[in-house]
Amino acid sequence: MVENGLWLIGLGPGDLQQMTVAALEAARDADHRFLEGYTALLPPEELLELEAVIGPWELRMRSAVEVPDDLLSLAQTSKVALLVVGDPLQATTHVDLELRCSDLGIPCHVLHGISITTIVTGAVGLQSYRFGRQCTFAYPYGEYLPTSPLEIILANRERDLHTLALLDLDPTGMGEAEQTPMSPKVAIDVLRKMASVLEIDVEDWTIVLCSDMGTENARISVGSPAEISDVKSGRIHCLIVPAKLHDVEAAALQRWD
Repeated sequence: MVENGLWLIGLGPGDLQQMTVAALEAARDADHRFLEGYTALLPPEELLELEAVIGPWELRMRSAVEVPDDLLSLAQTSKVALLVVGDPLQATTHVDLELRCSDLGIPCHVLHGISITTIVTGAVGLQSYRFGRQCTFAYPYGEYLPTSPLEIILANRERDLHTLALLDLDPTGMGEAEQTPMSPKVAIDVLRKMASVLEIDVEDWTIVLCSDMGTENARISVGSPAEISDVKSGRIHCLIVPAKLHDVEAAALQRWD
């Protein structure tokens, strides 16, 4: 029987009822439970229910996960659960934890969860095999605005591939303070600023906005950048920039008009 180690546990997309049985059992059996709070977020109502579902837990932000000395020290002698919204290996930060455990001889176990990628590519109605490289829209920091997300989108469009764009959660860029998910308005503003730098016209693009996916408040909106910018509802969002649509894909998107 394993008495120590690190368990990377996927909580699923935001509804604790979508955790796997194995994930629930591992979380409840842990000696220490930490919720990773900077790569993804639980809805507030689910956060309030978390202790009732798995037991007492503590929040860990960026520095505690990227410099995980305390976590790994505990895992040397006890069962440590790091709870991650979505799938624990969606972020390279958590892959790094696996590698650190291997170097230190600490057992590391992964309990996968439903990820935003899985949900979005299926729920919207676009073919999953036609998605290219993902990107993330970052909050602007002063005068600095990376254009690499739009460059990825343009490269995918040249290959006739859709793009899933995740949206930043932290305006400070530090991953330590309370997270503030990027709104549709800010996301479209970032898109327009990148387009201005690259001298690209994006105003006639079709954009798919996916809000609060995997929860009872899930919503999909389709429209121009101007229309998507006006969406006020929802808390956690991501964007899809479609390539040229196949007939079935076009019909699927019409459901959300």
